[in-house]
Amino acid sequence: MQRLLDILFSSLALILLSPILAIIIILLNFTGEGEIFFFQKRIGKSGKEFKLLKFVTMLKDSPNLGTGTVTMRNDPRVLPVGNFLRRTKLNELPQLFNIFIGNMSIIGPRPLTAQTFSSYSIPTQNIIKQVKPGLSGVGSIIFREEEDIMHAETATLEYYRDVIAPYKGLLEEWFVSNRGLYTYFIAIFITIWTVIFPKTRVVWMLLKTLPEPPDELKTALKFKEREDFD
Repeated sequence: MQRLLDILFSSLALILLSPILAIIIILLNFTGEGEIFFFQKRIGKSGKEFKLLKFVTMLKDSPNLGTGTVTMRNDPRVLPVGNFLRRTKLNELPQLFNIFIGNMSIIGPRPLTAQTFSSYSIPTQNIIKQVKPGLSGVGSIIFREEEDIMHAETATLEYYRDVIAPYKGLLEEWFVSNRGLYTYFIAIFITIWTVIFPKTRVVWMLLKTLPEPPDELKTALKFKEREDFD
């Protein structure tokens, strides 16, 4: 059923968003380094690599510069138009093609590069590999402003490995354990709501059983204590 929904939603989105896609293609054709699409190897279901499709937002050799595949706020590798695309998440739209052909789902754990995926513990990696990665998902929603969080914490890879990755891994484990049509549709709703209202805390209200973030992340993730909903 979820595969049928993925095909239906991705095809409809591609049709409805085609004017926006065309505008972005034109903009990218005349800015930056003249490239439009960016293919990057990501870890998919069963640990198999696939090529994730995005609009170009960074310099060509970015994975070999600075912090590698981890992007920081105000990262000097980001192109002028790329910054807007990343902030609005429009750079992710080409992944609708990944969903249509079956590499990804609308909702699932965020597909990561080998570098960032290795930040998860082996047990967490094995759990995440059980499902298809998603265009959006619990981890993506909670860490929507990850670049800002990294910037606030002096943008160290150690902070990502020791603080962000362990909690993000718990969120993805929660998704795998709670996956189903309810989680699928509620995550789609929360994603849309969060794009419209970036400061919202609705995710904590609607998904009350999510693992609680560590103290050092509560403020950054706009965590709302459980009793606040009673």
